[in-house]
Amino acid sequence: MPNSRDFDHLFNGRFRVEIEGVTQGAFTACDGLEASVDVVRFADGSDRLNGERKRPGRARYANIVLRRGVVMTTELWQWFKAVTDGRVERKSGSIIVCGDDGEELYRYNFFEGWPCRWKSLVLRTDEPGALVEELEIAIEKFERG
Repeated sequence: MPNSRDFDHLFNGRFRVEIEGVTQGAFTACDGLEASVDVVRFADGSDRLNGERKRPGRARYANIVLRRGVVMTTELWQWFKAVTDGRVERKSGSIIVCGDDGEELYRYNFFEGWPCRWKSLVLRTDEPGALVEELEIAIEKFERG
């Protein structure tokens, strides 16, 4: 990466989104890359004086929310519409973090994703701006690649 050092913070505005079978994107924001592990609490007879024990439970992954300016293509809408019509098309994809030069630094790969929410067209006459749409994708798992 030109213009940066290993200990410099990365700029949060350089990323790409790839979704299997989806050819267009140009997203301006991505949120929801979050994972947690449930805490299972228990106590047995020998723990009476020491309190409770804790063990890891199930891993949980938040939904990914993608935002972009409205474009005239309907590919993402058609993917969402298929779910509302009862045809869930699960797709894998990647959120790719890029350096100053636009080259890939690392990626988060998500699996078994399907669109669970669509938000579009907040229309306002009191302030200028682009029309923005959101697509929320329910995922079963992600990994840092």
